[in-house]
Amino acid sequence: MADNPETADGSADQETAPPPVLVEREGRVLAITLNRPGNGNAIDFPLAEALTDAVRQADDEVGAVLLLGAGDHFCLGGDLAEFGAADEPGRFLDALATQLHEAVAGLAELDVPLVIGLHGGVGGAGMSLAGVGDVVVCGRSAKLRPAYLAVGLTPDGGMSWTLPRAMGRVRFMDLAMTGSVLRATDALSMGVVSRVVDDDEVVGEASRLAAQLANGPTASFGRLKKLVRDGDQRDFRSQLFAEATAIGVSADSPEGREGVAAFLEKRSARFQG
Repeated sequence: MADNPETADGSADQETAPPPVLVEREGRVLAITLNRPGNGNAIDFPLAEALTDAVRQADDEVGAVLLLGAGDHFCLGGDLAEFGAADEPGRFLDALATQLHEAVAGLAELDVPLVIGLHGGVGGAGMSLAGVGDVVVCGRSAKLRPAYLAVGLTPDGGMSWTLPRAMGRVRFMDLAMTGSVLRATDALSMGVVSRVVDDDEVVGEASRLAAQLANGPTASFGRLKKLVRDGDQRDFRSQLFAEATAIGVSADSPEGREGVAAFLEKRSARFQG
């Protein structure tokens, strides 16, 4: 994709600059692409706002959401140049994080599968975005780094909630405090990503999985996500009760009836018509 055009004084021409986030419907997949490739898809206010708006487009016709990054990197984190130019950096970052969190919460609360494709650099808030994915496809040479503490900041985007639960508290604290780089194979073994593929296969594999899941048992996926989301707040017996309720609802649903019938008839289930 082309870099942002610039005016004679070096500033971006707002009238012709490409949108910071691209949104496209591909069948039942809502594909969202971070689109500041010249800046490593660093998150500034326009991108955070556009991402929030994009997530809100996940209506009842969407069966899966796909999140990618344009250019050489998925997302290098926040736009430090924008931070440094702020007259009141504390107020500015509070406001930016609050805006980004609207998008992150929307992604985390989706009732449909969220597939994320990671490549290149995945830093700071980019790693936070990865933390809310259901299926996370990672390129073999990708490098993941929390990065916040290296510049004297603390995490945002939900990282302090999602990653300790994925990789364990001690390993997360070590990674965050030392600013170490997590390579794809290590991220896989720690549960931060779910699949590692060759770099040139990330978009194709993530897109394939999103399309596959979008045509699956959408309502049952939603019940699964709710069970997992709410599980941290329950004791074991309460979770067992919730599971029994959910599987009963699923069994009575059109998806459950179709799935069982397909199994018994030795054919592929047709969940979406």
